[in-house]
Amino acid sequence: MQLVSLNDAMFLLAEGRERPMHVGGLQLFRPPQDAGPDYVAEVYQQALHDGEVMPRLRRRPRRPLMGLGPWLWEDDPDLDLEYHVRHSALPHPGRVRELLALTSRLHGTLLDRNRALWEAHVIEGLDDGRFALYTKIHHALVDGVSAMRLLERGLSTRPDDRDMPPPFAVRGPERGRTGGSEGGDGPLAGAAGAVSGAIAAGVEGARAIVGASDAAVRSVLRSFSDQAQAIPYKAPRSILNRPITGARRFAADSWRLARIKAVGAALDATVNDVVMAMCSGALRRYLLELDALPDQPLVAMVPVSLKLRAAGAASESESESEDVTSAQASGNEVGLVLCNLGTHLAEPGARFALVHSSMQVGKMRLEGLNSLGVLLLSALSMSGVGMGIAPFYDELELMQRPPFNVIVSNVPGPRQRLYWNGAELDGTYPVSIPFDGQALNITVSSYADEMGFGLIGCRRTVPHLQRLLDHLETSLAELEALAGTS
Repeated sequence: MQLVSLNDAMFLLAEGRERPMHVGGLQLFRPPQDAGPDYVAEVYQQALHDGEVMPRLRRRPRRPLMGLGPWLWEDDPDLDLEYHVRHSALPHPGRVRELLALTSRLHGTLLDRNRALWEAHVIEGLDDGRFALYTKIHHALVDGVSAMRLLERGLSTRPDDRDMPPPFAVRGPERGRTGGSEGGDGPLAGAAGAVSGAIAAGVEGARAIVGASDAAVRSVLRSFSDQAQAIPYKAPRSILNRPITGARRFAADSWRLARIKAVGAALDATVNDVVMAMCSGALRRYLLELDALPDQPLVAMVPVSLKLRAAGAASESESESEDVTSAQASGNEVGLVLCNLGTHLAEPGARFALVHSSMQVGKMRLEGLNSLGVLLLSALSMSGVGMGIAPFYDELELMQRPPFNVIVSNVPGPRQRLYWNGAELDGTYPVSIPFDGQALNITVSSYADEMGFGLIGCRRTVPHLQRLLDHLETSLAELEALAGTS
C-alpha cells in the first residue's frame, strides 16, 4: 500500500453525491476508409484484451483503522476490465445532442471506490459515422493535463498504425510518458497545500515560503484592498454561485484556432485574452436571457502558467494555448488569476479592453514571488471552494459574496493530428468539475488547428447550458468585427 498525499486526499474528502471529483474528456473519432461495419466493436474488444493496465489505474482508496486513519492506495486485486471499459450505442437519431446528453449522465455518477477510480466508454451510433470515447478519472489520480497526456500516449501521428494498445495499457519508455505527476497536482490541490504550509510556518515562515521581501509581502496584501479590477470575495452574487446537485449538463463545440489567433494579433492580445473575452460576451448574453445579469461585473478564476512568464514574450507568442493552463506537469509554476469579465459593459470593445487589462494586472501581482508564494497568494483567492460550504453562504458573513463567479481554464493539447488504430481524432473536449458555489466550469483545450470548449454545469442551477455555445460564436463574431478580421 502507498500513502495518499495530502493534496490528493483533499479530493477524496471533498467528494459527495452532489460533488463528484473526477475529471473527464470526450473525444470524437472518424473511422478509417477501410473500416467495416463492426469496426467500433472490434476496437472495443481489442481494448479489453490488449495490454496490462498501468499501475496508477489499478489503484483504489482505503482507510484502515475503521475509517479513522489516513487514506492509502492499494491495487484492486480483481480488476475487471469489462466493468471499467464499456461499449454503448446512442439512441436514434444519433445526433451530437444525444451524445452530449449521454456524456452529461455519465459524468454525474460517482466512481465506485471499491474499484479502481476510472471508466472509459466507447460510444457508437452517431449519424455521421463517427464514434466517441468518453473517459473519467478521479482527480485524486490525475489532474486535467495528466489526463490529456494519458490520452495522447495512446494515439499515433501515423494513420497507418494498427494493433495499438489502449491508453490505459502499460507501455515501455519508448512509447511515451503520461506528462504529469502521479497525483492531482493542479492549482486547487496546490493552493490548499500552500495555505496549510503558511499556517504551520507562521508569519516569519510565510515570508520565507513566498520568497518575497517585507515590501513585497505588503504589496501583495495591499492588492486585496485597493481598487484593483478583480478582488477576492468582491464578486457579485449570481445564479452561478449556488449549491449544486449531483446531476450534470455538458455542452461542447470547437472553433478554428486561426480565427481566435487573428483577433488576438489584431488587438495585440494573447489567444487566452480572446478566449476570456468570448466567455465574457457569452455569459453576459446568457444571463440577460435569464434576467439574471448582476449589475456588477462577473469575476473569473483563471489558472495561469508562469513558465511562459520566465521564458519571455517570444515564447508566449509561439504558444498555441498562450499563458493559461489548468495545471502543468510537476515543476512548472501555476498560479490563479482573478479576471474582471466586464459583463456590465454592453459595448464589445470596452469589454475586451477591460478583460485584457484585468488579465495583465492579475499576472503582474504574481511577479517577484516564487512558486510557493504564487500558490499561497492564489489560495487566498479561492479558500473554501469545493469544500462543500456553499450551503452556508447565507449564514456566514464571510461568504455573503463568492470569491469569484466562474472557473475558466485552458489545457494545452496536441498540435498534430492524431489517430487511434487508423481512426482520426476529430475533436477533443474537456469535461471538468463544478463545485458547490461554482456551478459552471468552462475548460478549453487546443487540438491541431482547433480550440474545443467544454462547458459543464449543475443541471438544475445552470439551465439551458447549451445556449452558451451560440453565445460564444456571437461573441467571437463581435470580436472579429472589432478587430477587422471577419
